[in-house]
Amino acid sequence: MAETKERLRRTMMFVPGNNPAMVKDAGIYGADSIMFDLEDAVSMAEKDAARDLVYEALQTQDYGDAELVVRINGDDTPYYHNDIKAMVKAGIDVIRLPKTETADMIKTLEKDVLAAEKEFGRKEGATHLMAAIESAKGVLNAPAIAAASDRMIGIALSAEDYTTDMKTHRYPDGAELQFARNMVLHAARAAGIAAFDTVFTNMDDTEGFYRETNYIHQLGFDGKSLVNPRQIAMVNKVYEPTEKEVENAKNVINAIKEARMKGSGVISMNGQMVDRPVVLRAQRVMMLAKASHLVDEEGNYIEK
Repeated sequence: MAETKERLRRTMMFVPGNNPAMVKDAGIYGADSIMFDLEDAVSMAEKDAARDLVYEALQTQDYGDAELVVRINGDDTPYYHNDIKAMVKAGIDVIRLPKTETADMIKTLEKDVLAAEKEFGRKEGATHLMAAIESAKGVLNAPAIAAASDRMIGIALSAEDYTTDMKTHRYPDGAELQFARNMVLHAARAAGIAAFDTVFTNMDDTEGFYRETNYIHQLGFDGKSLVNPRQIAMVNKVYEPTEKEVENAKNVINAIKEARMKGSGVISMNGQMVDRPVVLRAQRVMMLAKASHLVDEEGNYIEK
């Protein structure tokens, strides 16, 4: 399993847990995170079989460096506890709770995951958590949800259920999601975790997908949930830093190295002090540049 640490989470690809071919091949597309879905994508009659399929895949398939996530069934279903036990036993990186509306739901999940870790001999704390926000109540409680557990790595907006709860539907300009997106994003940032935007389901509307992805990138989302592998490269393109951003980041990184060599705690560049936000931004730019194969091993921009 991939290490769950500070990492890029540009793309989280949904994989139906009842589709053997997609479960098997999920690692070949290059998504930063793969989310096996045991909930909405799976009919009631297939819940147990899907859980078993994903469990076996996690034991036998190589998904490379992708972060492995599972969306379990909610705590109001008879599948919740068996989903947790099987996925913890399998060594999943992250468990995603659907329809999260309160911090207590995450705290209960944390207790149930801890019990499963103890039962199956996994390291305590190894299984991380994330929440899907799908209602008005969930949006208003997002700050408490995001900070409910040290295991939390992210919080995600799910627009279909949310817009239904709000008695509206999806519009091309996304105005109906403006408040929810900002609440989820600010909740994530305040808690120091990742923020994921909702899926874009119309694969025929490439222009609309790019417009929405550019918008959520501008807001500051870490990445986007996806339903089709073709969308991965599209998102990555939006998140690519420019040559100017890469060169500036490289200069900041070099200034850090120079300060360390001098034993100085003060980082300066072009006669000006470089503060922590600038350093953090530069480090993220270089992470994106390396993931996008825009720089060589020394951090030099590669002309395309």
